Amino acid sequence: MTDHVDVLIVGAGLSGVGAAHHLRTAFPRKTFTILEAREAIGGTWDLFRYPGVRSDSDMQTLGYRFRPWTDAKAIADGPSILRYVRDTAADAGIDRFIRFGHKVVRAEWSTEDARWTVTAEHDGKPVELTAKFLYLCSGYYDYAAGHTPEFPGLEDFGGTVVHPQHWPEDLDYTGKKVVVIGSGATAVTLVPAMTDRAAHVTMLQRSPTYILSLPSEDALANRLRGLLGPRLAYPIARWKNVAVSTLIYQLSRRRPGVVKRLIRKAAMKQLPPGYAVDTHFKPRYQPWDQRLCLVPDGDLFRSIKRGDASIVTDRIASFTTTGIRLESGGELEADVVVTATGLRLLAFGGIDLVVDGDPVKLPETMAYKGMMLSGVPNFAFTIGYTNASWTLKADLVAEYVVRLLRHLDRHGHDQAVPVNDDPAVTERPLLDFDAGYVLRSIDEFPKAGSRAPWQLGMSYAHDVVKLRHGRIDDGALRFSRRRGAGAGRLSA
Repeated sequence: MTDHVDVLIVGAGLSGVGAAHHLRTAFPRKTFTILEAREAIGGTWDLFRYPGVRSDSDMQTLGYRFRPWTDAKAIADGPSILRYVRDTAADAGIDRFIRFGHKVVRAEWSTEDARWTVTAEHDGKPVELTAKFLYLCSGYYDYAAGHTPEFPGLEDFGGTVVHPQHWPEDLDYTGKKVVVIGSGATAVTLVPAMTDRAAHVTMLQRSPTYILSLPSEDALANRLRGLLGPRLAYPIARWKNVAVSTLIYQLSRRRPGVVKRLIRKAAMKQLPPGYAVDTHFKPRYQPWDQRLCLVPDGDLFRSIKRGDASIVTDRIASFTTTGIRLESGGELEADVVVTATGLRLLAFGGIDLVVDGDPVKLPETMAYKGMMLSGVPNFAFTIGYTNASWTLKADLVAEYVVRLLRHLDRHGHDQAVPVNDDPAVTERPLLDFDAGYVLRSIDEFPKAGSRAPWQLGMSYAHDVVKLRHGRIDDGALRFSRRRGAGAGRLSA
């Protein structure tokens, strides 16, 4: 039997639970279902189980707009975030609408019927559902595998090699020498977290990353919560942190030399005297060409200062039976090697999209407002900011979808489809970001455009105006009724 709903959400992670909350609050009578490939709520926060896993931005902005974050720690650990997402789902009754173990593989749109037919795999069998609107909240990571480069001689290594995305529950690194390959957010999280049990942890990086130390607790947010209560304090702390992060980002882009000096000076204060700061903490790129790495309370710097951890900046020549030989001629002994070498991107979870029998070729589409696709009706997706918290954008996308559905209901339309017929719009990468995981896969994603509404905005304040309050009927989004249900004229 085929089930039919008004809105079908794919993904029960941070974005999907938030989307369902917005929809249920705005439309108590609309039907919806969430299809989740995994067997649990949480998405990324259920997937990653490596030591020390935590947010890389503050929870005043990574938390939902509608649910205040009330823990004292603003840079929160993974289990706390997972609990927050699951509590949100349970308190709103959203968990009752999730079908676990349903991996969506195909979605076909019919203009004649004005509906999606979605095929998911469950227990090895196909399951079909239909929906008026398809809303993807599946992120852009490949959950099946992370990125691991080809390392010469890896098969000769006599120790244990793990990728953080698939952390073994039974891995015991007590008293062992650990080498973490990488320099991104995962690596700078793992290194200090593993020093509690490891004999020594070495972070092996090809090149440095900008690393900024921030307090794990937001003193102002905690004080305001005590004075005003969670509901009143939360938006104040949220906008304060938006303003601070925006200021750092804008200063990085406009005065990169100033930001580089400030970050370097802060690092020098936290490292041992005479430490080779420029060797290990001076990147070749400008601040925010890639995402800044945050370390709560300077934990990485403290572990280096104590001698529990060290950084080696070099390239791998090959693995040996006892460790890693470096291009400089040195060798790192290791019992455990962690390949924190990045993630793989996967557009829309690998779902095959079809519109009226024609397969959708994603690189030939253009993203409308960073959340819909040209030529694809009644469809939305969530991609968060690269320079701020993911949930800031996820909340705005959900609010926009609510406004769009309300507009369709109010005007008696069945379909809304973005149409790019502006010859002045030129193509741009959807994610204009120099991180390796983006550059490896960005050609498989939709394009962005050179001008509104085809740009993927990276300013929360600007998007608040555009997505929360801007016109729905803007000329690029076209509306129509189902064939046979009245006039089929597109209206702009």
